[in-house]
Amino acid sequence: MSQSIAVRCFVAALTLVAMPAAAQQPLKVFISVDMEGITGVVTPEQLGPAGFEYAKFREYMTAEVLAAIDGAREAGATQFVVADSHGNMQNLLIDRLPAGVMVVRGSPRPLAMMEGLDSSFKAVMFIGYHAATTNPRGVRAHTMSSATLAAVKINGRLVAESAINAAMAGAHGVPVVMVSGDDDAVGEVKQLVGDVETAAVKHSVGFHAAITMTPEAGQALIRAKAKAAIQRLRDFKPYVVAAPYTVDLTFKNYTPAEVLAYLPGTERVDAHTVRYQLKSMADVSRWFEFVMNFRSDLTP
Repeated sequence: MSQSIAVRCFVAALTLVAMPAAAQQPLKVFISVDMEGITGVVTPEQLGPAGFEYAKFREYMTAEVLAAIDGAREAGATQFVVADSHGNMQNLLIDRLPAGVMVVRGSPRPLAMMEGLDSSFKAVMFIGYHAATTNPRGVRAHTMSSATLAAVKINGRLVAESAINAAMAGAHGVPVVMVSGDDDAVGEVKQLVGDVETAAVKHSVGFHAAITMTPEAGQALIRAKAKAAIQRLRDFKPYVVAAPYTVDLTFKNYTPAEVLAYLPGTERVDAHTVRYQLKSMADVSRWFEFVMNFRSDLTP
C-alpha cells in the first residue's frame, strides 16, 4: 500500500471515530408497556388509582421501562419511544425517564398500544404484557377488555393483545425482539413470533395469583434480556399477517353484538359475535378503538 493511500485510510478511520452520534444511523426502539405483566402484579389492587398498591406499582412499571431502556442502550440503541398502554394510559412516572425519551400518553388513540410506531424503528419490546382472554392460566388474562370480551380472532385465529400488536409492528416491517410478563404471556409471544428474548418475571398460579420475583430481580432480568435482544437484532424477523383482515369479536353480553350489527358491513356471526372486514392493520386498530371507546354521550 502506498504512503498516500495509507494516509487517506487513516484519515477516513479517524473521521468515522470522530463522527458525532447525531450523524450516525439511529437505532430506534419502540417500547409498549402494559401493567398486568409487571413484576408482582396479581389483582386490581395494583392496577388502578383506586387500588391501595397502585402508586407503588406505578413506580415498578416505570422502573421496568427504565431497565429495558438501560439494557438496550448498553447494546447500542440510541432512541426510544414508550407507549403507556394500560388503563387510562397515564401510569408511567415520566419525570423518572431519561431526557430524550418520548412518551405516548392518553387515549383513545388510533394505533392504541402501538401509537407512535413507524417504519423507522428497528425493534419493538413488550413490557408488562399479559396472556389472551382465552388463556385459562395467565395472570389477569384478557384481550383489550376483561369486562366485555370473551374472544378476539383475526383471520380465524384466536389472538392476544401481543399478537395484534406484533402484527401492527410487522405491518411497519419492525420485529418484536423482547417481551416481559408472566410465563404464559411470554410463552404466547414466543410461540407466535419465534425465538424472542423473554423475561418471565412471575409464574402464573391463576387469574389472581402468581409466584413472583421481587421488583429488583425482575428489573435485572428485563435489563439483561433487552440488552441481549439488541445484541442479536439480526436474528429477528417481522411478524406479518397477510391482508385483508377478518376480525371476530365475541362479547360476554348480548347487546353489544346486536348494536354493532347495525353498522353497515358488520356481520352478526352468532348471538355474541360480530365480524368485520378490514384492509390494513391500522384500520384494525382504529376499529378496535371505536368499538371499545365509543359512547353517544362522549364529551368534550
